[in-house]
Amino acid sequence: MMARQGACMITNGGHTRGTSRRGFAAAIGSIAGSRMLSEMAYAQRAAVSGALAEDMVWLNANENPAGPPKAAIEAMIKILPDSGRYHYQEYGAFYAAVAKSEDLAPEQVLIGAGSSEVLHAAVDAFTSPSRPFIAVSPTYEGPVDVAQALGRKVIRVPLTPRYHADVKRLVEEAGKAGGGLIYLCNPNNPTASVTPKADIAYLVSNLPPNTIALIDEAYHHFAETPEMESAIGYVRRGTNVIVSRSYSKIYGMAGLRAGYVCAAPELINRMSPFRNNVISIVAVRAVLAALADAPNFIPERRAKLLKTRRELCAWLRTKNLPYIESHANFLMIDLGREAKPIIAALPPKGVAVGRPFPPLTNMMRVSIGTDEDMARFREVFWSVYSA
Repeated sequence: MMARQGACMITNGGHTRGTSRRGFAAAIGSIAGSRMLSEMAYAQRAAVSGALAEDMVWLNANENPAGPPKAAIEAMIKILPDSGRYHYQEYGAFYAAVAKSEDLAPEQVLIGAGSSEVLHAAVDAFTSPSRPFIAVSPTYEGPVDVAQALGRKVIRVPLTPRYHADVKRLVEEAGKAGGGLIYLCNPNNPTASVTPKADIAYLVSNLPPNTIALIDEAYHHFAETPEMESAIGYVRRGTNVIVSRSYSKIYGMAGLRAGYVCAAPELINRMSPFRNNVISIVAVRAVLAALADAPNFIPERRAKLLKTRRELCAWLRTKNLPYIESHANFLMIDLGREAKPIIAALPPKGVAVGRPFPPLTNMMRVSIGTDEDMARFREVFWSVYSA
């Protein structure tokens, strides 16, 4: 952002214009309000209401029941008494550590309060009234909500019959629009399906002019197929690709709100003005400790989750219930009938699962919890489903 004597420059959707301080404040206020509305809409969809049991089994938000790793908890406890200070001097080393974990330079990384914040910053920076937001459907709604709140045109491209992203259609839509922001969650939420690496390569190689690919890899640790390949390599090559990552899933730190995007420095610079810069020193210390210990706990957590996921899939097969092959920490089950009444009937019995995801109205998303959680889910779900 550039300022000069009572005026400043604001960049939005690739367009730079001069504006007064009052106009700048109004513009930023509008963006912040749009983000708040989108977050509220998402929270309202995800909320579970009504009288709930004290020992609820929460399988509705793709959280990691393991929580933060021990090293991160110890780091948080240590810093809490000193959290009355901002610790600005630590953030340079924090950026360097996050970048190093992806074999990138610090200027290729932007950190936010969860990957949601930096996903939203990408929507702010790379869409405009003339540059649409283009995404598969269904997918994670956070960036979609922001685009809609900003008044951007949203183009939805249905998943293929195998629940992959239709990359040719995504490219075609961007080309017809004269550019835009293509959003692709891989593995996808809510389907837990992977778009194969050859399709991602096609997408990147055929991006139309004025088009950015935003690839959300929040669940990449849970993929169990050689077809899943991170798009970070495209960032290292300097292409028009942004990759988002989260410390909420395998790291188990959803409530701490820490995530980041990786991209070429010029793309990072365009997103930076739209970030609130509110990640706390507690989250910083937790992430640093978790990164240092990642080689120890990530393989163990991954193996445990994959085992529990396979056991759930085996049980579903005994009940002749189809499901989408999962490469995430959740599973989409095809109930063969409207899922909404079943989803609504579970919380009063002590189990919460994901909300409906149109147009997959016969499907129910279930997060993978502990073995005890999944045993309770099987019991309660089957009592409702078979009644």
